[in-house]
Amino acid sequence: QVQLVESGGGLVQAGGSLRLSCAASGSIYSTNTMGWYRLVPGKQRELVATITRSGSTNYADSVQGRFTISRDNAKNTVFLQMNRLKPEDTAVYYCNTRWFRGGNLFDYWGQGTQVTVSS
Repeated sequence: QVQLVESGGGLVQAGGSLRLSCAASGSIYSTNTMGWYRLVPGKQRELVATITRSGSTNYADSVQGRFTISRDNAKNTVFLQMNRLKPEDTAVYYCNTRWFRGGNLFDYWGQGTQVTVSS
């Protein structure tokens, strides 16, 4: 079983910064991708950023240049540094890890952490 525990959410004024962390534990495959997604009530969950084990990153256009994803492979931890936050970044942010093995997708989610950006 795999567990993901997020931390670092909170309330911040527009223009401010927050850093999210997510620690993964359990039977994690060595080539896993880790990432952050967010959910706003009434909307579909959207990708924020992902990072492969080798460090290749992918960002949503809406956060490119403001957010930075990184990871510590030794600790199975992923981070999301969020700068120049906007009110539209308000959402519940979810950590994710996934990998393919034996033709199957293994896909795990954290419990979510609230980020609120006030104008």
